[in-house]
Amino acid sequence: MSYLEYTVKSVPSGLRKFAYLNWPLVLLLISVAGVGFLMLYSVAGGSFAPWAEPQMKRFGVGLVVMLMVAVVPIWFWRNMAAVAYALTIVLLILVDLIGAVGMGAQRWIDLGFMRLQPSELMKITMVMLLAAYYDWLPAKRISRPFWVITPVLLILLPTLMVLRQPDLGTALLLIIAGGGMMFLAGVHWAYFAAVLSAGVGLIVAVFQSRGTEWQLLKDYQFRRIDTFLDPASDPLGAGYHITQSKIALGSGGWTGRGFMQGTQSRLNFLPEKQTDFIFTTLAEEFGFVGGISLLTLYVLITVFCIYTALATRDRFSSLVTLGVALTFFLFFAVNMSMVMGLAPVVGVPLPLVSYGGSAMMILMVGFGLVQSAHIHRPR
Repeated sequence: MSYLEYTVKSVPSGLRKFAYLNWPLVLLLISVAGVGFLMLYSVAGGSFAPWAEPQMKRFGVGLVVMLMVAVVPIWFWRNMAAVAYALTIVLLILVDLIGAVGMGAQRWIDLGFMRLQPSELMKITMVMLLAAYYDWLPAKRISRPFWVITPVLLILLPTLMVLRQPDLGTALLLIIAGGGMMFLAGVHWAYFAAVLSAGVGLIVAVFQSRGTEWQLLKDYQFRRIDTFLDPASDPLGAGYHITQSKIALGSGGWTGRGFMQGTQSRLNFLPEKQTDFIFTTLAEEFGFVGGISLLTLYVLITVFCIYTALATRDRFSSLVTLGVALTFFLFFAVNMSMVMGLAPVVGVPLPLVSYGGSAMMILMVGFGLVQSAHIHRPR
């Protein structure tokens, strides 16, 4: 036994768990959050109010929550997966009944001290339930039709409820994350080929339904698609957001205009600069170098999660860790694609950087599950 192992084993078991934390992952999360604080300070004109200070407090609480989740044995979270999913479904029902309305959508429950967005919570609880399901299901049954239908229903139920709010972006993320979990669990590729074929047919049906009595999307959602295909068609209307975003991205060049020197954000040309479009503020002020640096941090976080998944022999731990990594990847991939004009604007925040409480807290819970899997893996 080495001196380090002897030292760790001599520490009381409760404190020993903190020694087994994936500390590089913790430092990466703090680094990304620090970038967010810096940018929120900048977009407020050099002030910690109204965005940076609350974000710091939320991240501090999020770190504590992550550690609390991490020290609880991973088997407990496996046993609680169905309960967590069911409670989130109840919260989505409450959103429909008494939810707070903002920006034309009914997505939040006002708790007084914060506004909870249950659809964000569903991104993690659905991953937990699917991981627990495939941990329980024998490998030989994974691709049998009856056992494929069950997870499909578990994915579609919250997706349809989120679409009613309406929140197309989150609904798409739930579909992709759920499908990704099924693929990672080993469901046969033929099912995914069939879904992709049906998806192509659905896209055709969506465009064919426009202007009819059976129109499948809201008018504003069609305008987002039009804007994505041709932003210049309405530069002062529906295309304004993405047009200004591209101007900010381009004006940053290689090294940027300098901290707090971005004209698009400082002169309020850039919409939603503290939330969905905060990456363009970063790119304008720190250029390509700043943007690629943040992307590198995101990729490293994803890689550390994948490493944890590969290092454990417990199926639930592996699947839930990969599910959190996939959810995190979808967050930053969709947001960056959106602000660069590579994907329609769907209102997905930049993880740990955009201003907001629900998304940050839920992600920290997810990383708490990753840490729990890392701490409690067989050694």
